[in-house]
Amino acid sequence: MKAISKIIVFAFTLLLFSACEQDYIDGISKMDPGPDESAPQVTLNYPSEGTRIQVTEPTTTINIDFEVTDDIEIGTVTVSLDGSEIASFNEFKDYRRFLEEISYEGLGNGEHTLTITANDLEGKSTSVSVTFEKVPPYEAKFDGEIFYMPFNGDFMELMSQEMGTVVGSPGFVDEGISLQAYEGAADSYVSFPVDILNTGSFTAAFWYKVNPDPGNAGLFSISPSGEDRTKGLRFFREGDATEQRFKLNVGTGSSEIWNDGNVLDPSEDKWVHMAFTVSENATIIYFNGEPVHSTDGGVIDWTGCEGISIASGAPNFTYWGHGADQSLYDELRIFNKALSQEELKEVMADEGEVPPYEAQYEGETFYMPFDGSYEEKITETMASEVGNPGFAGESIEGINAYAGAVDSYLTYPTDGLTSNEFSAAFWYKCNPDPTNAGILVAGPEDTDNPDAQNVRTSGFRFFREGNATEMRFKLNVGTGDGEAWNDGGTIDPSVDEWVHLAFTISESKTAVYINGELALEGDTNPIDWTGCDIMSIMSGSPHFTGWNHLYDLSYMDELYLFNKALTAEQVASLMNDGM
Repeated sequence: MKAISKIIVFAFTLLLFSACEQDYIDGISKMDPGPDESAPQVTLNYPSEGTRIQVTEPTTTINIDFEVTDDIEIGTVTVSLDGSEIASFNEFKDYRRFLEEISYEGLGNGEHTLTITANDLEGKSTSVSVTFEKVPPYEAKFDGEIFYMPFNGDFMELMSQEMGTVVGSPGFVDEGISLQAYEGAADSYVSFPVDILNTGSFTAAFWYKVNPDPGNAGLFSISPSGEDRTKGLRFFREGDATEQRFKLNVGTGSSEIWNDGNVLDPSEDKWVHMAFTVSENATIIYFNGEPVHSTDGGVIDWTGCEGISIASGAPNFTYWGHGADQSLYDELRIFNKALSQEELKEVMADEGEVPPYEAQYEGETFYMPFDGSYEEKITETMASEVGNPGFAGESIEGINAYAGAVDSYLTYPTDGLTSNEFSAAFWYKCNPDPTNAGILVAGPEDTDNPDAQNVRTSGFRFFREGNATEMRFKLNVGTGDGEAWNDGGTIDPSVDEWVHLAFTISESKTAVYINGELALEGDTNPIDWTGCDIMSIMSGSPHFTGWNHLYDLSYMDELYLFNKALTAEQVASLMNDGM
């Protein structure tokens, strides 16, 4: 039996040998790789150009991550730091692709240059260099600063030197105000503990480029579990591809505060500096350093708030669709105080150039918010002061407002403001003493005879007349060969409230609005601007001093001018934006 088995095995072996001899199985032959046409390619993954490494230790370890590829075969690879070789390679498992990570210890403070050089077998060479920096530990630059996250390739908060807890797969992009920026992703965010929060006042400020998909998203959330908005805060957005509104909700323990903010157009694809402040007096939302909406404030109650969520409402504010944000973020700072506008602009200026103000409304030619200066924001031109005008210490926007003084007012050149149609709108708190006053005037000089009719045949005069309980606001328009009158409407100054005033001049009609409602419409011919070289703010002086329309001791805020006659709907919208 054993003999038969051996005979069968031997026969099978002969069969296999015969099949090989008859080329039933191909042999392995070496193929020609072709000509060596290109030099090696070097990809340096980390560090990148401009990387800043910031740790508490005087020296640190850096992990250098790179890749080399070649069309035929890699010959050698060398790694140099500041001109000294720190590693070299000449043997490769994959002779066309080499991936390596080198751990280099003892990196000191200062600027460093890293160079990766790769050669192929024919001597063709490629070098890639980057300059990066190790800097001393970060120290707070601004009063009240407790948190700073630059998003330069990692999720480290520099004041604590702690890495954030990453949920999902957020990433980075090679653009931003600094070197890199955070890029949101679906179901992703970064969180930190709340133990840095030790006051009931708060500011968060960061640069932001909105991605409107998804339509709703959380940006910054410190919220307790459940649908409890009486604690912590929530900053979020809602809208679509052309209009995103940014809102703030704050919990004060027994109640909640809503600030409905303002809108951005995502289709503009621009970086915008976003900030919000919370104090006992006010909550304020800022775009590019300008307040866009404010409300009464309150002290934040942090009870039950266990984490700071960045770029999402998750985990505790996901209702109403406020989940992950896929937008870009850069230079995030948190403060345990409510920054003033001046302090906020200092932060922006330190991080980069403060973006110029851009007109928010169609036809807008002039915007003066009286936020501590008399600067017109579109042209960045300062008004001229006469006498000693001041600031009110209050405002419709919660920042500041113009406060009139005896024999005091502002003047501004009319260049760029004159047009066939014209509108003005502003907030106003009336002081009825003196009983007559000029408010906004652009007219010719009245030096010869202030009472003469011909001084009113060009320009416009918006003024008030009345007493302590009834003040009437009137408009006079010069049409070249005559004048048009609109006797406007009245308010009760004793109520001591802010009112929104507006007037419009078209080629055939004038209109005066009080708190968004049409007070009176009148007929006119087109306005004539002859001799109108300046506009006076909060006085009839120097060109409309007849009938005692001199300085106004009232408050003015948020002054806008337009080169068109606003509609009633546009006046109401402008008023609502400032409330």
